[in-house]
Amino acid sequence: MKALISVDLEGISGIVHPTETNPDRYDYERGRALMTAEANAVIAGVLDAEPAAVVWVADAHGTFRNLLPEDLDRRAHLVRGKPRPLGMLAGLDEHTDAVLLVGYHARAGAGPAVLAHTISDAVLDVRVAGRSLGEIGLNVAMAGHLDAPVVLLSGDDTACAEFGELVPSAVTVAVKQTLGQAAAVALHPQEARERLRHAAAEAIARRASIAPVTMAGPLDVEVDLYGPYMVDLAILVPGVARVGGGRTVAFQAADVAEAYRLVQLLVHLASIKPS
Repeated sequence: MKALISVDLEGISGIVHPTETNPDRYDYERGRALMTAEANAVIAGVLDAEPAAVVWVADAHGTFRNLLPEDLDRRAHLVRGKPRPLGMLAGLDEHTDAVLLVGYHARAGAGPAVLAHTISDAVLDVRVAGRSLGEIGLNVAMAGHLDAPVVLLSGDDTACAEFGELVPSAVTVAVKQTLGQAAAVALHPQEARERLRHAAAEAIARRASIAPVTMAGPLDVEVDLYGPYMVDLAILVPGVARVGGGRTVAFQAADVAEAYRLVQLLVHLASIKPS
């Protein structure tokens, strides 16, 4: 069987502040070491349950170059760097039997939640078929589009609750209890890793009972962007239109995969500053 582990950074135990998640800040190196250690715990759990599994790990935070390759479990295949197809789920394909989301955070506007956002600070909300979806929801839907169940998520308690609404039968590991956007009560990193290893093994063992989340197309998608100039760029994309004022764009996607790609493109366009 093939398992894909997508690893973000904001939902790792002990992480509460942007200085721990941004490469140009003083505490980032410790943050990426904690991230790599939790990824290793989940790899070990997957292989405890399925010793012959093929394990892919997608570095899914920021630059997609955070996990320490030399410290990652050598039994896993690491996907790093950007831009790349499927973004946070790079490596997902029709042969993927299970997806595990590690170190994830709640969507923009959720709270209290540690470092909550949706993809970047440029995005205020993404709505697909009228439902607000953050990175958790978008990735669950994208996995489901290729018939892959998301069997585990770890992060703070708010992220776990967000995931639980989408996939109630899956396994969650709350590695910290949120107190606010930059504060939490966290498990000791070693305790978090032990729980993650056991949970990953459990999730893989009962993956057959966890159904993929599917969304039939066509899909109406709306994206609220932080700055009106971002909307000016977004509507240059064929099929994308301004709606509901100065901050919202909308488009219709044939399916989840098209919606996922277009949202990624809009986020990249939003990073362009006016000249």
